[in-house]
Amino acid sequence: MKFVIDQAIPFIKGVFEPYAEAVYKDGGSICREDLLDADALVIRTRTRCNEELLAGTSVKIISIAAIGLDHIDIPFCNDNGIFVQNASGSNSGGVMNYVFSALYGAASRERIPLSGATFGIIGAGHVGSRIEAMARHLGMQVLLCDPPRAEIEGPGQFVALDYLLENSDIVSLSVPLNPGTQRMANADFFGKMKFGAFFINTARGEIVDDDALMEAFSKLGPVIIDTWNNEPNVNPELIKKASIATPHIAGYSYQGKQMATAAAVRAVARFFKLEPLYEFFPTTELEELEAVRLDLTGLTQGQITSVFQYNYPVFTDDFMFRVHPESFDELRQMYRYRREFYI
Repeated sequence: MKFVIDQAIPFIKGVFEPYAEAVYKDGGSICREDLLDADALVIRTRTRCNEELLAGTSVKIISIAAIGLDHIDIPFCNDNGIFVQNASGSNSGGVMNYVFSALYGAASRERIPLSGATFGIIGAGHVGSRIEAMARHLGMQVLLCDPPRAEIEGPGQFVALDYLLENSDIVSLSVPLNPGTQRMANADFFGKMKFGAFFINTARGEIVDDDALMEAFSKLGPVIIDTWNNEPNVNPELIKKASIATPHIAGYSYQGKQMATAAAVRAVARFFKLEPLYEFFPTTELEELEAVRLDLTGLTQGQITSVFQYNYPVFTDDFMFRVHPESFDELRQMYRYRREFYI
């Protein structure tokens, strides 16, 4: 068997070699010729898997060490018998950490009190649920908007999007990119938000209309952006205006990368019945990278800010991106994974 693997996936080199020929390539440069005789394609998000790449190849499974699927032509894969598996939920802890480090960091820098704030979460899946749990732990009121969940579970714990926008002091996007969410954050969306409200996007850049966001800066409070339109060639004016700007690294925790790689390996292992890899999980090589539990009980906002910044100093990532906005991909590829914190 032959497996073509994105060389940027951490912890994966040497894992498949006892069972298959492993070919490592830069994810963005994987081409059809590489896949003509390949059985598996193991990637992150930089390989666009469409008919042009896959037609006439022998690929049987695409295993993704990431959560996103918007780079995969799912109908083509379904029609051609190519199994697709992502690492759903693997980055949820890292994104939650990012959101609260950035939120409290921006609030501290601009002297905005968060006591009694209402946190509006659009998309209550793996990531949104982790954000919800931390917000409630910190004593915030939470509004959830998730129409797919509301349809299945009933409307009880969910609110309409307009209500969320009109009543939230913090609005965070945690939805997948699809035709229904593309450009959902448009002029109408920002027009309904409260004056001075935070806006946080850690989902996908294409969910936001950049022109509408630029127009809305005069009304909004701190704007925190990790995901961008046209990555890696992002809008430099948007970087300048954002309170915190980072190069799509919110989910780049050590634990998140362990879980994503484990999910990708296990999917391939089960597909080809490689039993020794069914429970594969990368070892944590350094004790200081073990996840840490936080006790925030009774702490002031300033103390909570300090705890979050100690565990994830998000302004370092913000600074590096502002200094080198042209190095979007390099900053991601060379990123030093951080440990997660949880409650």
